[in-house]
Amino acid sequence: MNIVEKTDEEIRAAADPLWRDLIRFSNEGKYGDFVRNFSSSLALAMDQVVVNHQFANSELARNLAENFDHLGIIRRGEHVTVLYRQRSSKKEGEWLGRLVLGYENGRVRIFGASIF
Repeated sequence: MNIVEKTDEEIRAAADPLWRDLIRFSNEGKYGDFVRNFSSSLALAMDQVVVNHQFANSELARNLAENFDHLGIIRRGEHVTVLYRQRSSKKEGEWLGRLVLGYENGRVRIFGASIF
């Protein structure tokens, strides 16, 4: 199955819990839990030392607000990009959250995640 064939509602039903988990594990600094839903290629590309440094030194990465706003979905190839408005519990302003999803071995996995 190709995730781009799913409805927006079906994509959000898969994406929102994954985004919530990323927020929670980022705030808690739990690297192992943070990457548990990553695709194998993304998990291999992540440098644990760099990610742990980010968790330890980024005020934003450790203080993401639990509530977020869904902005839209972009479909391309075999992946969808889900966009979120993300806030911090400590810093003023808003950030753009990006979650790239697709299927790997029959399961929805994270192929990219970032906050700008």
